[in-house]
Amino acid sequence: MGTKTVDETGVKTDERKTDEATEAAASTEAAEAAEASGTAEKPGTDTPDGTDTPEDADGADSPEDGDVTGKTDGTDGSGTGPTGVGQGAGAVVSAGLGIVSLTGSWVGTVASARESLMGQLQTSSSSDVGTLIEKGYGNAWQATAMWGGIFALVALIVGVVVLARPAFGAPGRPQAPWIKSVAWAGVALGVIGLLLAVLKYTDVLLGLPATG
Repeated sequence: MGTKTVDETGVKTDERKTDEATEAAASTEAAEAAEASGTAEKPGTDTPDGTDTPEDADGADSPEDGDVTGKTDGTDGSGTGPTGVGQGAGAVVSAGLGIVSLTGSWVGTVASARESLMGQLQTSSSSDVGTLIEKGYGNAWQATAMWGGIFALVALIVGVVVLARPAFGAPGRPQAPWIKSVAWAGVALGVIGLLLAVLKYTDVLLGLPATG
């Protein structure tokens, strides 16, 4: 009887230990399965969101585009200063007037014809040859030379103003090379035209023929 009791007690004790070990193992496996399932869900939810977020941020481009636009507008705005259009136009005008002073203009032609007509009206058939030549041709040639000299002087003044303009404009803004070239051409033509006009007006160049 005593041996059986011990055996039953021992068996019961072993059964309790086995049940406790089984329950502990089952709880441990359940905890590990729960952790494994939670870990599997976290990467799955974070990965697509993480990949889409940088692209969306790059696709927005609102701050970067704003900065680029601001820089572009600032660059364009800084170019709103003197563009040299007026200087270029002045240089072309100077060269054109210089050419007109050498080749003649309709103003000079009309003035020459007017002086010739007035000379014919002021003379008669009884006038000497010298007077006829002076009134009919000399005054007309001088009128042509005078108007040529006026055009040459204007061309010279405009060319000098164009060349001197950068000294009174924005500092550090150089003048375009073609503007300088055309302006210098206008100045040179003006000087030549003015010199020829003075020589012709004073009869030093192509004077009236002698009648005596």
